[in-house]
Amino acid sequence: MNAPIKLTDRKRQAIVEAAIAEFRASGFESTSMDKIAATAGVSKRTVYNHFPSKDELFAQILHELWCSIGAMQPPPYAPAVPLRQQLLDLLGKKMEMLQDGYFLDLARVAIAEAIHSPERAQEMVARLSVKEEAVTTWLRAAQADGKLVRAGDPELASQILQGQLKTFAFWPQVTMNQPPLSADMQRKVVEAAVEMFLAYAD
Repeated sequence: MNAPIKLTDRKRQAIVEAAIAEFRASGFESTSMDKIAATAGVSKRTVYNHFPSKDELFAQILHELWCSIGAMQPPPYAPAVPLRQQLLDLLGKKMEMLQDGYFLDLARVAIAEAIHSPERAQEMVARLSVKEEAVTTWLRAAQADGKLVRAGDPELASQILQGQLKTFAFWPQVTMNQPPLSADMQRKVVEAAVEMFLAYAD
């Protein structure tokens, strides 16, 4: 049986969710801690008890973005399993993360603020690239096993693979606020990406 969530933890999460909503609506600079407190339904003092500054609140949003990515890491390369099935599982996990509503909200806030703050953009891109190394690691292991030798540089191949998904299942949702893809469309995009990649690399 799961332990009940403490009131202080519920308030902290309410503050984070309110900050995401306000940052999306008004941008980081134009959002006040007063507005976040009002949206969260807590006092301004409670907000500052959890987050001494707006920068720390934004840092928490980025932290949750990294954690949401890390929670959906793909399985390691398995020599005995057909490549096609492994790639379908690999990109299926990636698709699941890209179309998660909370992840998309976090990404919208992070990317919008990164545009206004090059320093944050550099940090975000660096940390995201580390999180995406799991696909590169899988490709490198497949090549070491004598598979996908035509794929070339595993880092470039990883970007190509993941970029195909993001074209349909990330950038339209983040930049144009389009709805997530249907389950059927998600499956079609994943399958098409896998088939094209195998036709080129296997």
